[in-house]
Amino acid sequence: MYRSPILAFITIVSAHCLCAEDRFEQKPIEYSLTKAENPVSRLQTKLKKGELKWTPENKTGFLKPLLQGLGIGLNSQTLVFSKTSFQAKRISPSYPRALYFNDEVYVGYVPGSHLLELSVADPKLGAVFYVFDQRDKSLNRETSDCLSCHGSSRTNYAPGHFLRSVVPAEDGHSILWGGSKLVSHSTPYHERWGGWYASERSPNFQHQANSFGEIINDREIKMNKSNDGQSISKLFNSEFYLSPHSDIVALMVQDHQVTMHNLIAQANYKTRQALFDQKIMDQALGRNTELMSSSTKSRISNIGEKLLKYLLFTEEAELPSHVYGSTNFANDFSDRGPYDRKGRSLYQLDLKRRLLKYPCSYLIHSNAFKKLPVEFKDYLYRRLWDILNGEDKNEPFSKIKMSDLKAIKEILLDTLMDLPKYWVKNN
Repeated sequence: MYRSPILAFITIVSAHCLCAEDRFEQKPIEYSLTKAENPVSRLQTKLKKGELKWTPENKTGFLKPLLQGLGIGLNSQTLVFSKTSFQAKRISPSYPRALYFNDEVYVGYVPGSHLLELSVADPKLGAVFYVFDQRDKSLNRETSDCLSCHGSSRTNYAPGHFLRSVVPAEDGHSILWGGSKLVSHSTPYHERWGGWYASERSPNFQHQANSFGEIINDREIKMNKSNDGQSISKLFNSEFYLSPHSDIVALMVQDHQVTMHNLIAQANYKTRQALFDQKIMDQALGRNTELMSSSTKSRISNIGEKLLKYLLFTEEAELPSHVYGSTNFANDFSDRGPYDRKGRSLYQLDLKRRLLKYPCSYLIHSNAFKKLPVEFKDYLYRRLWDILNGEDKNEPFSKIKMSDLKAIKEILLDTLMDLPKYWVKNN
């Protein structure tokens, strides 16, 4: 019986698209079947070979050597006391969950638990999750339980990270009808960090941290602030943590990079899926597979524009006042390179008007970004070149100051090694 090429294509592609949440488990991604290659997987190999001689500490176990093995600073600690983790039973305002992070890895620690949770921005697979069991020093990849939340609508049906602001009761449970909000650098500050602690020296900075919700007359929720943020160690048993702080600047950086990691992963997935789908179509129709179809170009440009807007902070929430952290996190972060010939870096913080001094994400230097598909980077670099030269007069890019565009272009020219030749030639 005759079967048209179009019908064959529809049948094949529909098998990949019946359930959006399953697409990442199919070709070309094959998430669970594909070997991960990232800092955590490399640490996993060393542990299996017995190359790491770690000694547990009395109250925090192997947390400190694990962080040191991954190059994560202790002053990156942030604390969330809402019961919004799979270890929710152990979490409370007195024993919050601690998070530690660097540009690639996040580590979660709950006092009294033998499990440490890890996630990493894998260059090929996006967010990859692991569990470190302190009882036998085993580090294993998790591909099922974590994805029930971290592969859902909250992460655009792909493995990803997310942070939430909730309305917490005094016992740490969320007051459900108070709602919750996914947090990024676009979230207004007065809506951030419900269910979190924040240590700071910024008396005029309004946010939801260090607060508990109280239901009044079954109709209204009143938020009661516990303190001014300078002595949060009084709110929890700090002897079970590596630091008595939950630095507000670390919270701000964390808010930015979680969404940026997700967008980089989505650019990876969607580009590879678009190219894969086109290959099936081209084979079915006997077309030239060397030319990119208009549909494929459109799919790449859609995610490319989303990433560009976030990369350049076009919708960043305005800082209500100058922010001062409680640790050296801000100084340590700002001192990182790579630097351009004028000594400037995308890691330099502002904290007066906005998060970064130069509004371009430092994660453009990350391994996950460097290893994005060539087809996507060709699109992104061309658009970025036009934007930084002031040739895009449309919103939201037209709102970026020319001085910022000029500084970003100069920094990228000196610090990115894979820029197209026309960037250098036309500079």
